[in-house]
Order: sequence, then C-alpha cells, then structure tokens
Amino acid sequence: MDSASGSSAAASKLGPVTTTVPDRRQLGRSILRLAVPAFGALIAEPLFLLADSAIVGHLGVNELAGLGLASTVLQTAVGLMVFLAYSTTPAVARFLGAGRLQDALAAGRDGVGLALLLGVVLSVAGWIFAPALAAGMGAEGQVHQFAVDYLRFSMPGLTAMLVVLAATGVLRGLQDTRTPLVVAAAGFGANIVLNYLLVYGAGLSVAGSALGTSIAQWGMAAVYLAIIYRSSRSNAVALRPTWRGIRATARVGSWLMLRTASLRFAILATVLVATSQGAVSLAAHQLVMTVFTFLAFALDALAIAAQALIGKELGAGNRALAHALTRTMIRWGVAFGVLTGVLLAAAAPFLDWIFTSDQAVQAAFTAGLWVLAAAQPVCGYVFVLDGVLIGAGDARYLAIAGVVNLVLYLPLLVLVSTAGLTGLAGIVWLWAAFGGGYMAARGLTLGWRVRNDRWMVTGVAAD
Repeated sequence: MDSASGSSAAASKLGPVTTTVPDRRQLGRSILRLAVPAFGALIAEPLFLLADSAIVGHLGVNELAGLGLASTVLQTAVGLMVFLAYSTTPAVARFLGAGRLQDALAAGRDGVGLALLLGVVLSVAGWIFAPALAAGMGAEGQVHQFAVDYLRFSMPGLTAMLVVLAATGVLRGLQDTRTPLVVAAAGFGANIVLNYLLVYGAGLSVAGSALGTSIAQWGMAAVYLAIIYRSSRSNAVALRPTWRGIRATARVGSWLMLRTASLRFAILATVLVATSQGAVSLAAHQLVMTVFTFLAFALDALAIAAQALIGKELGAGNRALAHALTRTMIRWGVAFGVLTGVLLAAAAPFLDWIFTSDQAVQAAFTAGLWVLAAAQPVCGYVFVLDGVLIGAGDARYLAIAGVVNLVLYLPLLVLVSTAGLTGLAGIVWLWAAFGGGYMAARGLTLGWRVRNDRWMVTGVAAD
C-alpha cells in the first residue's frame, strides 16, 4: 500500500481556498473517516499492555506489580516522545492542505529520522539504568527483580516504538488512518501469540512478555519504514533525513514534550502513591490504569481526527471549517465519554477475573473502575480539545496549561498519601483525585483556550 500516492492525487486537485462549511452530516463523515480506523490503531499500545497484564497477572501478585512499575516507566519514556507523532501529524497535514506534498513527505521523513536517533539512545540508557529506575519507583525484593526483567527486555523494542509513533504521524497527516489500523491489528495478534509462547511455553516469565512485545513492535516498524520508503521514492523525495529537518522537528516538539512531561509526571506521582499503599493497591492501580489507557486511546481517536483535519484546514486557510469541526468534535467527545462511562460501570463487576485471581486485588480493581467510569465524560472533552489544539500547533499554551494542571493536582495526591489508606479505600480516593481533580483541571484550561479563535493560525507554519 502506498498511502502517499492517493494523497498526491488529492493534493494536485487543490484549487483556491474555500470558506464553504459543510453541513453536520458531511462534517460527521469527514471525522468518522479518520476516527474509526484511528480507534483501532490508537488502542494497539494499551492492547499490548492489556495482553501483557492478562498473561502475567496469572503468574502472581509480585509479577503483576513488577510489570505495573516497569510498564509505567516504559510508558513514560514513550509518552514523552509522543511529540514525534503529535508534531509530525499537523506539520504534514498543513503542507498537504497547502498543496505541497513533497514538503509534507520530507517533514515526515525527518520525524522518523529523529525517532531512530532518540530510540537508540534511550534503549541503551534504559538497559543500563533499569535497576535504578525500578528502585526509584519504590520496588523491592521480587517486585524489583520482575520490574527490572520487564524493563530490560523491553529495551530492544523501544526504538521500534518510537519509529511507529513518528511513522503513524506521517500517515495521519496524509489523512490516512486505515494503514495504521491494519499494521496495529497484525502487531497485536503477533504480540499475544509471542507473549504466550515465551511466558508459558519457554518459561521466561515477565521477561518473555517484554521480549514478545519487542519483537512485535519491530515487525510493525519494518512495515512503516517500507511504506515511507516507497512513498518517498515515488514522489521524488530524498530518503536521507536532513539535520535541518530533524532540528526543526525537535524544536517544534519541545513545547509538546513539556506538555507531555507534565502529564507523565502526574501519572508517575499517582503510581508512587499507589506503591506506598502496598502491593495490593499497586496491582489494582496497574489494572485500573491499563483500562484508563485503553479508554483514553479510544477517546483519542476523535483527537487524532482533529489533529489531521484541523491541521489540513488551517494549512489551506479555511478557518470557518476548522471552527465547525471543533464544535462538532467537542459534542462527539462528551457524548462518547458518556457512552464509555456507562458501559464501563456496567462491565466493572465482571472484568476482575480476566486479570487476576487475588480477591483483594479484584475488589479494589472493581471499585477503581467505577470511579473511572464517572470521569469518562470529562475525559472525552479533554482528549478532543487536546487534539484540536495540537492540530492547530498551539503547543506553547498546551505546555503552560499542563504545568498549571500539575500544580493543582499534586496537593490532592499529598492528601491521599498522608491519609494512610490501603486496598479498596486507597484506590477509590486515589482515582477520585485523578479523575475528579486532575482531569477536571485539564478540561477547564483547555476549554478556556477555545473560548475564542485566537488559537487558529493559518498557513504552513503555526508559529
């Protein structure tokens, strides 16, 4: 599949900028065309973690707790690098909207080059410092050893994860979310088979789960690299990344990294509080956070559509359509949050046995899911607006707002930590602080930004 070929034909037909705004039905079709396939691709990473948790969870509480700590560190590293996708998508989309396909592909190529460079550095550092990272998260004894095993055997796949991020951003910017769906589905299937064989068949325990995921991630990265190679060659774009382009991607992504760092710090701080509450609370928190991540990526399907569509329309100078898309996606985000909240609340009592056989962990897990279900409408609102502003290139505001949100959230965590709660009660109050405090603060700051059109900057560059 050569996704850029179709985009090239579309770009060549771009005429004068239009300010015509389609009706709601047409807007809905445009959003769904990107959001529905993006849903499957977005949930690939949390599905990988869900599979890992389900397979490792039956080995024991210590194994699951170790996986929880290690996966939090790994997700933090990958999460901080998400700017590889979030800066590439709007950059490529703006060039596409302006009818400059070769520049769009060059921007994507440079993003992938930066991903390879960062991936190698982080993989080596992660292998060396895995014991210190696990200890820094509060792990001891067997939990520490299992965390180190998972971290180290995940490092070969870390570079591949970053390549997948950047390459997915390229295709999203080209208005193609179907190809990432196909790649993600194949990768998820391979991940389940590999993990089961390596954990139980080869007896590699937690290390086997990490190794299986690494192999699956490299398979996905290889497919993306082949697609970008063919697209670049067919459109006469040089294959070698340029240092100028790599530096430009890094510079644009610096604000997004700060925005993401504040989010990851909030999640890390939440894990530290869960760790202080004991192994049962930590294991239950890991499971609730896994479900939260799964639902967040599902809600983020609309945000990905927002990034691609808003970037393209602002690149074409069509502010009226960008504004209409924003209003529509806000409505959809809240409605989808209500739907997922209702479904999660109904399903919560029946999900515990899938991940663990420990009754104490099961009870705390179910209670945490009910709190998460109540926060889903706010989550839907937050993720959609986050995508809209990323697509508009409003990275500076997102970074500043992220720091403000973190400052507001940390006192709530201190209150939960000093209350001396454990088990079910600890998880309930911890997730009440996260869902009712942190996510609500994000909703307020994002809503404040879109109260007018100042964030809508048209043209190829958003700054």
